[in-house]
Formats: sequence, C-alpha cells, structure tokens
Amino acid sequence: MMKRKIKPLLPSLREKKRYLAYEVISKDKFYDAMNVNKAILDAAKDFLGNQGMSHAGLIPINDKWNPDMQRGIMRVNNKHVDEVKASLIFVKNIEGKDVVIKSVGASGILRKAQQKYLNKAA
Repeated sequence: MMKRKIKPLLPSLREKKRYLAYEVISKDKFYDAMNVNKAILDAAKDFLGNQGMSHAGLIPINDKWNPDMQRGIMRVNNKHVDEVKASLIFVKNIEGKDVVIKSVGASGILRKAQQKYLNKAA
C-alpha cells in the first residue's frame, strides 16, 4: 500500500501574517527573550482569551531578540494585529522587574521587520 504525501495548502487558504516588532522599556536589561515572550503570551491570553489567542495566531520568535535595543519580533495574524498591540499594555512586570512594552512597528516580511526594527536605532 502506497503512502500518499499530503498536499500543501493553497496560498489563498493559508493564514496571512504580520511580524510585529516590540520594545521593552525598563531600568533593567533582559538578555533572554524567553521570559519576555512568556510574559507577553500570558498577558495576551488574559486579554484575548483562549479563542482570541487561537484566532490571533500569536507566535513569539525567540531567535529575533536584540538585547542591546531590548527589541523583539512576534508573528501575528494580519486581522488581529490591533488586539495584540492592545494586549501589550497589560504586561506590567517580567521576572519581578517593572516594565512597559510598546509596539514599534509591523511588517509583512520577517527580513524587512528585522532590518527596519532590530538592526539599527529607529
């Protein structure tokens, strides 16, 4: 019996995405994106709920973190960018340190978001 390969989704059926760049404003520096992303996911889950999180398709990208500028990138569904931006307000502390997270910008291509928001001071 032959195994069939699953056909990939057509581009028109795929989830469209945006890459949202964010900045952590704090007196202390964070050198690892894991704790920052966990705090963002917890705040988004509290704000959006389980169903809202599934629709938003929020995926923080741990590799795209600039510790010098305290900036990172996350992937979001294009229809829910505003809701995810609003949920960033509810991140109050990370590792017991007071923080404010603000959205820096959004892009449709990861490489351009990284060039524009992570590699240089904007």
